[in-house]
Amino acid sequence: MSTSKEYLDPEVLARLSRLDLKARLVVEGFLSGLHASPFKGFSQEFADYRQYMPGDELKRVDWKVYGRSDRFYIKEYQEETNLRAYILLDKSGSMGYGKKLSKLEYAKYLGASLAYMLFKQKDNVGIATFDTQIREIIPPSARRTNFMMILRTIADATPGGETNVNDVLYQLAQKIRRRGLVIVLSDMLDNPADVLRSLKSFRYRKHEILAFQILDTDESDFPFGESAVFSDLENGSEMVVNPDLIRDRYRKQFEEFIKFYNQRLLESHIDHTLLYTNTPYDKALFAYLQKRTRLQ
Repeated sequence: MSTSKEYLDPEVLARLSRLDLKARLVVEGFLSGLHASPFKGFSQEFADYRQYMPGDELKRVDWKVYGRSDRFYIKEYQEETNLRAYILLDKSGSMGYGKKLSKLEYAKYLGASLAYMLFKQKDNVGIATFDTQIREIIPPSARRTNFMMILRTIADATPGGETNVNDVLYQLAQKIRRRGLVIVLSDMLDNPADVLRSLKSFRYRKHEILAFQILDTDESDFPFGESAVFSDLENGSEMVVNPDLIRDRYRKQFEEFIKFYNQRLLESHIDHTLLYTNTPYDKALFAYLQKRTRLQ
């Protein structure tokens, strides 16, 4: 059980302050150049239908209803007071890989920035961390105390253990009952078909999903030379391999791996963004949020 002494530990406070400051700099720098929120409209709930009237936007016409009734009807929505967002952070062993910045550290900065943006908009934000199972979970809230608990959870996350993205995401989909925004931060190094099914389980429950797939360029380029010992960061097993003999085949399989996610997630209306840790996370976030804003 956490004590007040833990929260007052100078090292903990310094770590939280650095994370909070970086998140603030990224988000406030982005928002200063834009008036619209990139997450605007996620919290709309369907209320009722009404007949089309001159001046209504055609994009609001429900064409399925028109097909059944031969009449034009408009969907009406009511705004909820706050968006509910859930950040799902993968902290399995494979997320610890990286030359200068590990995939987990990259995900932590990205997650903290997104949490701060949502908090600044007075939205409810929560977090869950996982590897083979759900490790920590903080329900969404708009309170500052909750936001600081989220930052502490992010700061304390360390990589370790195997992963089971499929089962864990499916479990979380069962737990998250109220419709909201689900942000997944993971390398998604699991069976792609299984990961797809688990992400679609959120869609079945009407959630909006942002899947950030975070990788290191070593995983795409396979730049290793001569014989090398490769260690599995999740189960500790080792294998001696001559990279030159398998590089072309590896790269081809990796391309197929990414292609599967790009195509199948798009078909499932799941927002998929591939990020490499050599791209500054603030620039990656800027580009993504600007894209979202343009699409609204």
